[in-house]
Amino acid sequence: MVDPAPSPEDVPEPQAEHDADAGEGELERTIGLVGGLAIGIGTMIGAGIFVFPGLAAENAGPAAALSFAIGAVIALLVALPASELATAMPRSGGGYFFISRGLGTGPGAIVGLGLWLGLVFASAFYLVGLGSYAGQVFTEAGFALPISPAVPLGVAFGVGLTVLSLFGTENTAALQNAIVVVLLAILTLFLGYGSLDALGVFGAESTPEQFFPPGGLLPVLQTAALVFTSYLGFAQIATVAGDIKQPSRNLPLAMVGSVILVGVFYVVTIFVATSAFGSARLGEFGETAMVEVAREFVGLPGALAILFAGLLATFSSANASILSASRAVYAVSRDDLIPEAASRINLKYGTPHVALGLAGGPIVVLTATGQVELLAEVASFLHLVMYGLICVALIQLRREGPDWYTPSFRCPAGFAVAGVGALASFGLIAFMQPASIVIGILIMVASYGWYRYYATDVELKGDF
Repeated sequence: MVDPAPSPEDVPEPQAEHDADAGEGELERTIGLVGGLAIGIGTMIGAGIFVFPGLAAENAGPAAALSFAIGAVIALLVALPASELATAMPRSGGGYFFISRGLGTGPGAIVGLGLWLGLVFASAFYLVGLGSYAGQVFTEAGFALPISPAVPLGVAFGVGLTVLSLFGTENTAALQNAIVVVLLAILTLFLGYGSLDALGVFGAESTPEQFFPPGGLLPVLQTAALVFTSYLGFAQIATVAGDIKQPSRNLPLAMVGSVILVGVFYVVTIFVATSAFGSARLGEFGETAMVEVAREFVGLPGALAILFAGLLATFSSANASILSASRAVYAVSRDDLIPEAASRINLKYGTPHVALGLAGGPIVVLTATGQVELLAEVASFLHLVMYGLICVALIQLRREGPDWYTPSFRCPAGFAVAGVGALASFGLIAFMQPASIVIGILIMVASYGWYRYYATDVELKGDF
């Protein structure tokens, strides 16, 4: 199985000959379809499935399942254009690389710096979830704490994971693979049992509450904007396009397949959770609602199994996002959009220690705020901007038709799919909280301002 956390290129190696960007030969294609699916599933099946159900059900009721389905459709509309771009530009950097080389340095700077900060917000969200599940351990053990431990524990884990990342990532692949296998096994058993129970096979069939909330479709779209953070990982597959066997076949299948599979897991999770409790009560359980759902179905053993799975998932997501955030810093520094010092490699451990500091420091500060929904939405905002611009980059490159643009996979109905994907990505932003939109816009404006101040003489379009 292949690393489902950030791609192998997401952690720079000290040997230049192994970096596709060094221009010294082609990458050896060693990742098949199963490996590509593992990367996508591993980055998407994490914290969202354990942290969001209570929050989503509180906002949209059982229709939160539709919110997750909407997010999956938008992700699919981006996955196909991203697959084409990845086979044309198999380089590290993913969406940032596609946009900077397809649309130019200005959009690339906005996306590159925005991706760094988007991953910072996502990491903080995962760490708060990790702290919530770690705090639940004390509750299950019968310890009453004077304050909620979620934020202090999240901050502690943030510091610990950042420091741990400084000492190398050799064991990350094996750890993430094991976590994904365990998670899928626990979730399959739990959701299978929960679905049968909800349908009345093991007990009385639950009486479904009204599907749509009082506000109709609006809360559903607002919840889709909130939970879109759950689908941020499928683009990780694009970052290893140069390692994928038969990329014209396996790359789109892996990206689309991972989104569909994870989307089904999310939809079934909401169905099972809302059948166990009413949406209002489910929302009262907050970030650890799934523990109470499991307790309702199979008692203490189920609660402990989901608690263990939640700890694994939130830990995995937080660890992967911290590494990815540092890689985003490394990528923009390598392209001279920020000072070269940010891409320095620690000679002893082979890790980008400055980039890790620039990622880990802000992550810890944001984790301390404990604002789960705000953190998730800002992360979604910045990634939706990147996904929309990925679609725009495909349209632009197809129109220009440069000599170097020779993808081995062509997105079917490319202009239509990319156009709808861009509109859907940008349109979902309109349903976010005003605070999230303001923060996201301020980050974009600051990123563009930095570009105008520091990097106007850098030309990235078509350069790879």
